[in-house]
Amino acid sequence: MAAQPLPSFRHESANMQRLGNTVCSDAGGNMTQRYTVSDAFCYGQHMTGSEFVSKGAASLPVAYQGPPKDFYFLLVPRLTLLAFSAALEPLRIANQVAGQELYRWYLLTEDGAPVRCSCGVLLTPDSPLRDVPSKARGFVCAGVEPADSVSGRVAAWVSRQRAFGGRVGGICTGAFALARAGLLKERRFTLHWENQPAFVERYPGLVPTGRLFENDGGLLTCGGGSAATDMMLSLIEADHGKDLAAIVADMCIHRRSSSPDTAQRSAHSRALSSRNPHLLAAIQYMSEMLEMPADSDEVAAHAGISRRQLERLFRRYVGQSPAQFYLDLRVSRAHALLNETSLSVAEIAAATGFASSSQLSGRFRKRFGLSPGAYRKSWAVAPPPAQGAVKVPASPRQAP
Repeated sequence: MAAQPLPSFRHESANMQRLGNTVCSDAGGNMTQRYTVSDAFCYGQHMTGSEFVSKGAASLPVAYQGPPKDFYFLLVPRLTLLAFSAALEPLRIANQVAGQELYRWYLLTEDGAPVRCSCGVLLTPDSPLRDVPSKARGFVCAGVEPADSVSGRVAAWVSRQRAFGGRVGGICTGAFALARAGLLKERRFTLHWENQPAFVERYPGLVPTGRLFENDGGLLTCGGGSAATDMMLSLIEADHGKDLAAIVADMCIHRRSSSPDTAQRSAHSRALSSRNPHLLAAIQYMSEMLEMPADSDEVAAHAGISRRQLERLFRRYVGQSPAQFYLDLRVSRAHALLNETSLSVAEIAAATGFASSSQLSGRFRKRFGLSPGAYRKSWAVAPPPAQGAVKVPASPRQAP
């Protein structure tokens, strides 16, 4: 596969550039590396004029003379802007801090047309689908309603990249595309915790982890949000060292996770941070037994402690009783299945351990203020216009 990278839009200035009142040159008139008060500096025979390197005050010399690494982000409709920008910005900041082109990035969409994010922002790509060079990395950036947003053409593109040695990962719910393309079998991966129940229903043989991000032999996936920043910082550290990764994290005002096992959800994070094996065992058992809930005695026995000890652990580290935590897990799973599957309310009730639809409805209404049926109807798509009626296309939002 002899794919060529997209144009870098790079331009170089042949003229000597002045930084304040200081010219970077040696005795022979040749430009050299030198630091100024403003932390700007010159490189070799030229100042960088790359579109991929922005000006900034913070700096860190990076001893790297190789070619930049390329990233291709495939944007699918309703992607989450937060996760996408959290992945892209660390690359830009790394270039800015280093003062050189360490990374380049290109945006793709299925047909080359702009796509609208889940928040309504419209993103314009550089190109329609194209092959990712073998030394580059690709990411599918998805968001809400991923099962509907990821088309067969996108899945075929992912399969093609793998067949030709390309590396494609997933950001936020990008794992839906990887799964549809057959990339995740017997692999360690993750996606946003909110979408994991629907993912498991659609792909029952695939079990995502609850971690912020995963790197399984180069297969990179993350849970979205700031987890995308953690994932990219891990790549920057591997490429150029801890110092650069640390200053990029500081520029993002991002506190890196202290453990690769950090969970996405705060309640789980508190439990994990306790490092209490009994508590972790209890939560894991509850998560595995949503369809056939166990009572507190059974959960305690599985965790190797008494029921009273179990109660104390949950109160101390989670702030809830075991029973309430367990019920919240089941209702949250029902909420996710209502949003992202076509399962009936009765089927969802069975899948989350409720004896009947009415029992689920009571618990669901108490938490969300609507019955499951009413909640689903509130998200129903409006019916198509009657024949002969004029359908006015939605127009982009106008800035005030």
